[in-house]
Amino acid sequence: MKNNASLVYSVVLFVGDFVALTAAFTAAYMLRVSLDHTPISTHVHALTYIGIVVTLLPLFLVVFALFGLYDQRVQWKRFREFGRLALGCLIGVMGVISYGYLAHINIFPARLVTLYGFLLAFFFVLLFRTTARGVRRILFRYGIGIDRVLLIGDTALTLELITILADTAAIGYKVVGVVGCGKHQPPDGTPCFATFEAALAAVGVGLNTIVQTELYPDDKKNDTILVYAQEHHLGYHFVPGNGERFVGNIEAELFQSVPVITVNQTALTGWGRVVKRLTDIALSLVAIVATSPLMLVIAVLIKLYDGGPVFYRDQRLTRDDRVFTFYKFRSHNIKYSGLRPEEAFAKMGRPELAIEYRKNGDKVTNDPRVTPIGRFIRKTSVDELGQLFNVLKGDMSLVGPRALATGELEDVYKYKKRHAILSVKSGITGLAQVSGRSNITFDERRQLDLYYVQNWSFWGDLVIMARTVWVALNHHGVR
Repeated sequence: MKNNASLVYSVVLFVGDFVALTAAFTAAYMLRVSLDHTPISTHVHALTYIGIVVTLLPLFLVVFALFGLYDQRVQWKRFREFGRLALGCLIGVMGVISYGYLAHINIFPARLVTLYGFLLAFFFVLLFRTTARGVRRILFRYGIGIDRVLLIGDTALTLELITILADTAAIGYKVVGVVGCGKHQPPDGTPCFATFEAALAAVGVGLNTIVQTELYPDDKKNDTILVYAQEHHLGYHFVPGNGERFVGNIEAELFQSVPVITVNQTALTGWGRVVKRLTDIALSLVAIVATSPLMLVIAVLIKLYDGGPVFYRDQRLTRDDRVFTFYKFRSHNIKYSGLRPEEAFAKMGRPELAIEYRKNGDKVTNDPRVTPIGRFIRKTSVDELGQLFNVLKGDMSLVGPRALATGELEDVYKYKKRHAILSVKSGITGLAQVSGRSNITFDERRQLDLYYVQNWSFWGDLVIMARTVWVALNHHGVR
């Protein structure tokens, strides 16, 4: 039978959010009207205020639902939930204010009640959800609400799923068995069965979910598994055997009346691209104006140091394999600027540094090519400001995969996923930069770039930009 624990949890969140919001706006009224004796602008009786607010609170819950706050994919991601709660509370308060204006009624007796209501709503709901999450994990430890999963398939992905689902107390899933254990033996302690029927005989009672990682050559066997799942109301998931084909943005649709699965290389399609470009233009303009005094000072210092050009220019790749001229404040000594690492280190008579550079993920300790000014602007990420002009021109985006040199994905690394990474514009910052910057390897950075491309969202871009500011201010993973 399907496990309804997630549904129950969502209902608890729904009810709890309503109670938390009611408490928040009640407390806001008490703080300003009952406890603060400063004269108020409009007299609104407490019962009238509470009655109107409680009537309008479903608006908050609708906004929360639209933001996916009752979706399991969001519930376990704290940072994403945090941001969506803040935005949901803000939109909810604005909705209440708009209703009062359109209905010509006074809802809030003072402006501070509105502010207190927003802040307390966010705090109370966040506190409730944090408590609910903790209680749920405690229940998981006692086996309450656990989703019992049967894996079917003798594949490497089956072993990967066993590892992913191993922490039952944290995520609420428990692998109760594996059907098919030939080339890929599961870890000790995981029951293994030769046939689906044998597995059902052993773990069928209380089974909640079936995950099939490969199809049998015999269609009757596949039909038996699917029919059993449907007849017993189990969750059924099929993982395509060739997972490489099914990454990116996947849509089920009709193609000339025939059901098909459409696979795009990236989720950044349609209106997403339009919104992203408009955001790039607006924010890059604001950033250029705001940082122009700093950029002027940096330019003068670079020029005074060795008389070389202020900007480092290079040919980089962006969407659709297009080559563009990349701008960055020059941090290397003029003698080595523009040279590939192997060429620069050979020129200074230290070719062994080229090996260290590649081995350490494109970095070397105390890089001798970097000037004193260069060390400062690289440590503070000021050198990246030149790319704002690339964003304004449309060569780059504020967020995206790192702008790679033409040889990095092909000549040097032979990276087979270049077509996917180059399906979107390169970015000044990205998921890889806020996940370790230079502290992770080239391959790890490309995997993060690939994940970003395939799972793009506008909200994700906002999160990455916020995390970029934090990383830059704390100098994490400086180069």
